[in-house]
Amino acid sequence: MKTKARGLRSLLVASLLFSGFAPGLHAQTVATVVAKVFAARGGLDKIRAVKAQRVSGTISFGTDAAGPFVVDLKRPLKMYMTLAVQNLTMVRVYDGKTGWANNPFAGKMIPDTMADEDLKNIAEEADFDGPLVDYRRKGNLIALAGKDKVGDKNAWRVRLTTKNGDIRYYLFDTSSFLLLKWEGKRHFEGKELPIESYFSDYRDVDGLKFAFEITSGASAADLSQKIVIDKIELNPQLDDAEFTKPGAPEAPAAPAAAPATPAPPASTPTKPAGLASATVKPAASLPRRVLR
Repeated sequence: MKTKARGLRSLLVASLLFSGFAPGLHAQTVATVVAKVFAARGGLDKIRAVKAQRVSGTISFGTDAAGPFVVDLKRPLKMYMTLAVQNLTMVRVYDGKTGWANNPFAGKMIPDTMADEDLKNIAEEADFDGPLVDYRRKGNLIALAGKDKVGDKNAWRVRLTTKNGDIRYYLFDTSSFLLLKWEGKRHFEGKELPIESYFSDYRDVDGLKFAFEITSGASAADLSQKIVIDKIELNPQLDDAEFTKPGAPEAPAAPAAAPATPAPPASTPTKPAGLASATVKPAASLPRRVLR
């Protein structure tokens, strides 16, 4: 239970954001591809003009567990995320230097200071521009690694190496230049686990394109997490006090009482399956993958 709950924490809040065919490769450079990616999203000026974001929707883990989430992000590198699953509420907060999180599935209701591994993850999640924007200033390296296929679509494969030496791949549609797929690894309990994320249902929000659906898992055959965005708000008014150490979260509101019905037979479950029955694995963090 504790391991799965930690996987939930690493998954939330984003993210948002080759081997193959030689023909045409030399006609493109990584700078050209990335410039077209920014233009497809709405342009760097509009991306940089966003000072805060609020993202709300639902995340599901297979067929056994699902719940609503809300992620607030504010420059510079501030984040506040809540996720409610089966009457328990997870909270993850980052003020740009220090992070706090709880683990209600292990009985830890009050958020406490994050360990270094979780702190590294949330620091990246809080950068809602993504690692490609101002990549040199952030210490990242990028390279064009050829072309690939994502389903029936051709894609440019861009390799990004972070300042910490982590390698991720971004696969962009060669026609629309919107992100189709992300490949990488997540550090979880001292291990590196492979993760793939697929992006779809792009919509315009105040002149910027966002993916409103994302599926993630260890491989294309194991996409066990799904994020569906209901709403993205740009530049909401967010108080800095929100991004400080939180107290114990309130329990989600109980649903309205239904009219009385006959008692179910003994063989019928009277409550949802426990979270322990869900197949939950650490995957791409919600804000980092959804928002770029």
